[in-house]
Amino acid sequence: MATILVVDDEIGIRELLSEILGDEGHAVSLAENASQARALREQEQPDLVLLDIWMPDTDGVTLLKEWSVKGLLTMPVIMMSGHATIDTAVEATRIGALDFLEKPISLQKLLGAVEKGLARGKMVQSARALMQAQPKTNAAPAANGAAASPAGSTGQATQAAVDSSPLGMALAELSTLDLDAQLRDARDAFERIYFEYHLRLENGSMTRLAERTGIERTHLYRKLKQLGVEVGRTARKNLA
Repeated sequence: MATILVVDDEIGIRELLSEILGDEGHAVSLAENASQARALREQEQPDLVLLDIWMPDTDGVTLLKEWSVKGLLTMPVIMMSGHATIDTAVEATRIGALDFLEKPISLQKLLGAVEKGLARGKMVQSARALMQAQPKTNAAPAANGAAASPAGSTGQATQAAVDSSPLGMALAELSTLDLDAQLRDARDAFERIYFEYHLRLENGSMTRLAERTGIERTHLYRKLKQLGVEVGRTARKNLA
C-alpha cells in the first residue's frame, strides 16, 4: 500500500481518484488547492503526488517549482490537466514531474502512471539507502601498509555484491544518462534502464514484467522493441 496525495480543485475528480486509488489498496490524501497541498507535504512525504496544473490560488507548475527549490520534491509527481499546452507539460517535466496525464483520464492510463511512479519512487529510495549505507561498508585504510582487516574484506565483498546486483547495475547505468540530450532521447534512455532493471529482477519473465510495470503484454513487447531492449532467451543470457 502506498500513500498518494491528490491535488485538484474539482471535487468530482478528487472523489473519483480517491475511490479508484482506494480500491487499489492505497491510502489517499486530498487537497483542493496549493495551500492545502503545502500543509500536507510539510506534515509527511507521500509516496506519490497527482497534481492538477490549473488551480485558483497557485497553479501546479508553480507549486512543483516551489517544492523543487525548497528540496521537498523527493517523491514522484504526476501532473494532470484538461487543457495544458505542450510547453507547459515540457516545463513541468523539466522541473521534475515524472509524467503528465491529460483529462479526462482513462482508468488504464491512471493506474499505469501510478504504478510507474511508485516503481520509480521505490528505485530512488533504494538508491538513497544504498548511498547512505556505503560508508559503513568501505574499509578504512590500513596503517603503514598493514593488511586489511577482516571487516574491510567483508565490506569490499558486500560492496561488490551491491555493484553486481540489479539495483547496483541500474544505478551505474543511470549515472551515464546524458541530461543535455533532447527530452525524448533522455526519456528513452531512462526507460531502457528501467525495463532492463525489472527484467533482471524477474529473470527475463515477460509475464511478471507486464504485471510489475502495469503494461499489457502486447504493448510491452512493442515498447521493448522500440527501445531496443532484448527479450527472450538472449535477454536472459545477457541479463544474467
